[in-house]
Amino acid sequence: MSLADKLAEERRARLAAERLLELKQAELSAANRKLGRHALALTKQIGQTQAEVATVRDENAKVKSDLHTANEKIETAERRLWHSIQAFQDGFAFFDAAGHLIGANTAYLNIFDGLEEVTPGITYERILELMTDEGLINTGSMKAGEWHAMMSERWQSDSPEPVVVQLWDERYLRLIDQRGHGGDVVTLALDITSTVRYEQELQDARARAEAANRAKSAFLANMSHEIRTPMNGVVGMAELLNDTDLDDEQRLYAKTIKNSGEALLVIINDVLDYSKIEADKLELHPQEFDLERSLHEVVMLLQPTARDKGLALLVDYDLFLPTRFTGDPGRIRQVLTNLAGNAVKFTRQGHVTLRVTGITSPEDGQCAVHVTIEDTGIGIPAEKLEHVFGEFNQVEDERNRKFEGTGLGLAISKRLIEMMGGEIWVDSEEGKGSCFGFRLPLPVAGASEQTLPKMPGSLRHVLLVDDVPLNCEILQNHLQMLGLQVTTAGTAAEALAAMQGGISLVLSGHNLPGLDGLQLARDLRSYGWTGVPVLLLNSSPHAAIGSDMRQLVSGVLQSPAPRGDLFSQLARLGSETAGPDASGAAAAPVAAAPAPPPAVPPVPAAAVPTAPATPAAAADAPARKMRVLAAEDNKTNQLVFRKIVKELNIELQFAGNGLEAVEAYQTFRPDLIFMDISMPMMDGKEATMEIRRLEAGTGSHVPVVALTAHAMSGDSEGILAAGLDHYLTKPLRKAMIHDQIRSHAPAGIQPVEADETSAKAASGGAH
Repeated sequence: MSLADKLAEERRARLAAERLLELKQAELSAANRKLGRHALALTKQIGQTQAEVATVRDENAKVKSDLHTANEKIETAERRLWHSIQAFQDGFAFFDAAGHLIGANTAYLNIFDGLEEVTPGITYERILELMTDEGLINTGSMKAGEWHAMMSERWQSDSPEPVVVQLWDERYLRLIDQRGHGGDVVTLALDITSTVRYEQELQDARARAEAANRAKSAFLANMSHEIRTPMNGVVGMAELLNDTDLDDEQRLYAKTIKNSGEALLVIINDVLDYSKIEADKLELHPQEFDLERSLHEVVMLLQPTARDKGLALLVDYDLFLPTRFTGDPGRIRQVLTNLAGNAVKFTRQGHVTLRVTGITSPEDGQCAVHVTIEDTGIGIPAEKLEHVFGEFNQVEDERNRKFEGTGLGLAISKRLIEMMGGEIWVDSEEGKGSCFGFRLPLPVAGASEQTLPKMPGSLRHVLLVDDVPLNCEILQNHLQMLGLQVTTAGTAAEALAAMQGGISLVLSGHNLPGLDGLQLARDLRSYGWTGVPVLLLNSSPHAAIGSDMRQLVSGVLQSPAPRGDLFSQLARLGSETAGPDASGAAAAPVAAAPAPPPAVPPVPAAAVPTAPATPAAAADAPARKMRVLAAEDNKTNQLVFRKIVKELNIELQFAGNGLEAVEAYQTFRPDLIFMDISMPMMDGKEATMEIRRLEAGTGSHVPVVALTAHAMSGDSEGILAAGLDHYLTKPLRKAMIHDQIRSHAPAGIQPVEADETSAKAASGGAH
């Protein structure tokens, strides 16, 4: 090889080495650049990681700080909770599901009187054993084992019932245990010693109050008897004195004595009724009764007072409303008397109207009876309306003078109406009058629908004469419902001017302004209206009817008139005017007005006997009088009773006590016995029971009527249960005594009324 070739080859080798070196340097540069980039990325990653580590470190430090704070708060809350539990006056304890004590406050631990064994970990069963073994609990009549078993069984239930236990120191604890979802139990031991003692004090106070109430009731009953016994003499003698020949001044004195005595009895009745209501001793006695008749009985009772004051007492009883219901008639009459009596008392002029309507339910036979008592009196101020049914409340008039009375009547009426399932209310305007009303649900007795009687064809047109517009309106509505044509007049002069040929009856008030009803009848006769009958309405139907009135009028009805009496009179007069003498000068109905009827029950004064009485021959007269025995220990009451029955044709004997009454029963053989309840040696109940014992097996039964001054303890239930047949409360009323004697008069004896035979004969002759 030549040197040139060698040099060329070396050059080529050197160039190749240089190119290889450049290539390696380029690769190294690329690797360095790559390594640099990787180092930079790694540096950034390390920086991020370091930041994250720092953040986590900071968060951990915060969490540790928050946890520490939370632990401190929990410890504070637990400490405060425990301090609160420790401050409880009542015991508080925790038990786990197995019944081990977890913790308890001092009040709970003190129950065990410092026993060291009662610490956390002790079981509930062991606590029960310690309570009985150490005498910490008063188990009463239960043995220790029985009490332990009872408490253990209670503890094991899912929801233990609270129980009261008594400790050895006479404290009372109420144990309340609440089981949680995990089985743990929280126990409260409440100290109820003061509550138990207070309840005992209440029981003692209640017992004392009941004893005092019994003593008050006994006192009221005794005072009722002690007051009513002499009042029987006062009222009875005053009533008898009024039947004697007195001048006007003496009669005024006697009437004042009687009215004052009866006013005192009203006060006594109010006080006794209110006492019975307050003691829940007042009972209702439902029975069948006639509401309309009860209404008119109340009106008759109040009529004298209303007449003296110049007031019109009106009754508007719905013609289509039944009259017979089932209820307590005595209490309903008492409410009616209270409300209507107040209306008369507080009314100086105008009228007092009693309205009765109602709605009958055919499904159950019940009737919602609606009664209102309207007056034109002094009224009630608006601010006093809410208190009018309160106790001892009365409304004063413009002169600031209180009216007489207890102020209990409305309160008693309200309680009675509520006891009967009804409601009572009042509407009033001061100076213009009041309207008291009540609604009662009453079962209908008999037919629920009322049918109106059919009037005779001869009775078509009635001339109605009355100076009280409201009464005229009421009567006009009733007559028109009967299908009659009605012409009204306010005075006798207007009536004379209104007479015409088609009028078949004149229905007139008795006392009219300027010209009374009797004078109207005279004028009608003088003007030739002799064939038209005249029927008078009189607020005092039992006043004497002279012979001149008998020749002028065809009858007298009480005013307001019960619709049954009015209907029967209209039917009678219509039938008589249709007879052969309807057009004659001597009208047949003129002779149809007998003497006034008795006060109870009210009967139309113009009722005509159906047949004449046949006089009995002297040889056929009964052999004996009715025998009446009166058992009464008070001499004054004996005198009153003797005077009350002096006009009756009876044989009367007295007994001074129950023993004498039994003896007289066997020797005197009475037809009727009036038995005083409160008598020495043997009272009326015992005497009656002895008489009933003597009657046993004989088939005889003598009626015994109780006479009692007791208004509370002598209630009718106990009296009737002793074998007595009837019950009358003193003071004695002449009409009631006569009614009892007449109703129990046996057949085959002399007439009870002394002039009964002659009266019957006279009546027969007149007919």
